Amino acid sequence: MNKTDFISTLAACSVSDMQRTGIPASLTIAQAILESNWGTSGLAQQANNLFGIKGKGPAGSVDMPTTEYVKGKPAKVTASFRKYHSWTESIADHSELLLKGTRDNPTRYHGVLHADYKKAAEAVWKGGYATDPEYPAKLIRIIETYQLMQYDTTDNEKGDADPMQTAELQQLQDLRKRVEDLEGQLSRLTAKDQMQTPAWAESAVQSAVATGLIDTPVQGSYDFYRMLAVLKRLKFL
Repeated sequence: MNKTDFISTLAACSVSDMQRTGIPASLTIAQAILESNWGTSGLAQQANNLFGIKGKGPAGSVDMPTTEYVKGKPAKVTASFRKYHSWTESIADHSELLLKGTRDNPTRYHGVLHADYKKAAEAVWKGGYATDPEYPAKLIRIIETYQLMQYDTTDNEKGDADPMQTAELQQLQDLRKRVEDLEGQLSRLTAKDQMQTPAWAESAVQSAVATGLIDTPVQGSYDFYRMLAVLKRLKFL
């Protein structure tokens, strides 16, 4: 699975959870990317655990080596991690952890709720999610590199118009106008100084008929045939 597909796979569930809990979707996706190395880590492959959450999960647990930072220095240790039946289950459990915190501190991660991605990245680290001092910076870099903040804006906040759909519609309208202009030019050139189809333009005329740009290979002017030949060469026909 490439990076684009990985993000797309997680996006829908992350956005759904954001609408329910207030946890920014960009944070959820970025943490999954960082913690699971794009879903390729042993923990993700063996336990469907995308977020490095420790303990016992719905499908049990698995012992895996991990890196902890003690007084700012990395150290290799073995820990027990939660095991899930699917990535969707892993995302849901991650949301529950940030929403409900831990027994000793239920509001441990509440700084991420309804926060922008930079504040959320800082808040999840301060809550104790990771011991790496560079954790917030790594999350922010991932979010900005892959423009994950776009998933933090709901359809209602965007308004009724989808920017991508609007751009595509504008492109189609521009293309239609260009075709209409070409048809008008061809119509005028057809009536001007008519001549038999020259050999060098026969292929272009046949393509124009096949695409419906002209009805039949009727006689036209030299400029008419020259334009068809140019359109054929530019692969418009």
